[in-house]
Amino acid sequence: MKALVLAGVDQPLQWQDVPDPRPGPGEVVVAIEAAALNHRDLWIQKGQYAGLKFPIVLGSDGCGIVARCGEGVDTSWQGKEVIINPALGWGGSEAAQADDFRILGLPDNGTFAEQVCVPAAQLVAKPAHLDTVHAAALPLAGLTAYRAVFSRCKLQAGERVLVTGIGGGGAIFALQYALAAGATVFVTSGQDAKLAKAIEMGAAGGVNYKEDGWEKKLKALAGGGFDVTIDSAGGDGFLSLVELASPGGRIAFFGATVGDPGKLPMRRVFWKQLSLLGTTMGSPADFASMVRFVTEHQIVPLADHVFPMAEGDAALRAMHGAEQFGKIALTLK
Repeated sequence: MKALVLAGVDQPLQWQDVPDPRPGPGEVVVAIEAAALNHRDLWIQKGQYAGLKFPIVLGSDGCGIVARCGEGVDTSWQGKEVIINPALGWGGSEAAQADDFRILGLPDNGTFAEQVCVPAAQLVAKPAHLDTVHAAALPLAGLTAYRAVFSRCKLQAGERVLVTGIGGGGAIFALQYALAAGATVFVTSGQDAKLAKAIEMGAAGGVNYKEDGWEKKLKALAGGGFDVTIDSAGGDGFLSLVELASPGGRIAFFGATVGDPGKLPMRRVFWKQLSLLGTTMGSPADFASMVRFVTEHQIVPLADHVFPMAEGDAALRAMHGAEQFGKIALTLK
């Protein structure tokens, strides 16, 4: 088979021949129809990720057809169209992942290939309302956003939500989920065009965080503070999120792309009874709940750009430019 192979740090992805995967006990081989990128793939290529090993086939998101079943696997999976839960080895606790938790695409070879081998326990039938490209866009970012919004922040209908950095996959899923749950959602971005697209999707409003005084403008626009905030940037802007939170507010964060914030205003946090909630990926129960929620509400992930699988390195360059609004997908069809 062929796969996109990363040979080392800052090397391009190469579409080349590799051995066919063989399923062990409890495993299946999925013939990939479509895959999707995450920033994790870009960080690995740049050497900015823990546990690097090379050569490696990247890719955490994938949709395809079960081609072969290993020993002990229910053969009814054979020939089924599935999506893959990329959160491997979560463990038995809903509170947090186990020490040996890992994500598909490093250290295990991932979905940027014609075939991938995964535990059968990671399979979920593809939601019928999604085509293969949009289904492939769902797993990692969709799961991360679902856990942040519901498992961690316990979002309720009627609450006011802030989603920062709209445009990335996780932020857009958070917007879609919160709207489907009956919340009022506001967004931030450094690009006015992305704010406009979010409003087209149903956001009640948004502000450009590059403008002076954006915090006051946002609070006035929303008519008050926020019950739930979803962030993946961190940095000193995180301190503004503390100020914008309503008493009893919950702030969930699953990234720190801008780095750590400065001095945290502890008195503001405890006096306002705020909850600061770290989160990452999600449990098998989170994944199953997410798929049910997406199916019930007929949510369709956004696939902003679609590349042939062989052009995966060009897709990573597009992600590096940060111009996308939604997910970047790869297809073998």
